[in-house]
Amino acid sequence: MALRYALLGLLAERPASGYELAKEFEGDLGHYAWQAGHNRIYPELARLAGEGLIESAEEGARGRRVHTITAAGLAELRAWLLEPWEGGAVRNEGVLRLFLLSALDSADARKILHAIAARCERELERIRDAVSGETPISGEGRLALGWLAAGYGLRQYEASRDWAVWALGELDKADRR
Repeated sequence: MALRYALLGLLAERPASGYELAKEFEGDLGHYAWQAGHNRIYPELARLAGEGLIESAEEGARGRRVHTITAAGLAELRAWLLEPWEGGAVRNEGVLRLFLLSALDSADARKILHAIAARCERELERIRDAVSGETPISGEGRLALGWLAAGYGLRQYEASRDWAVWALGELDKADRR
């Protein structure tokens, strides 16, 4: 269900072909928020067009199909964004592994925690580059696509890194007992 809103949100920023939309999912959007491939994107675009939420037209000599959000699509996107978010069923393999970390000996647990801290540092470096400088504002006076999400990601990775460092300290305390 969220794929439809991801597509509507991307098309609210600018018209795009299915290929261009798929490229968005191969980048930060897919890495941090929602993954989708061509095999899911194109059928969803057809559904959105069938419901009148987007319009599609062929452009250029190669006949690439460009999709544009309609007023009805903007209204549906807005309604979805404004409804209270209750969260979904949680299925996070990484957190499950952390939950079960005590099944490992201290040395193996430390390896995992050091790896988590290092991965978070790498991601933080990458995201810091994306969010450094002034807040990007579009010509319409809106924040650039993904800016707030990148800030969220930055803070999530900082929290995960800090948690891993804290957990290493807790292991140290336990080992001294």
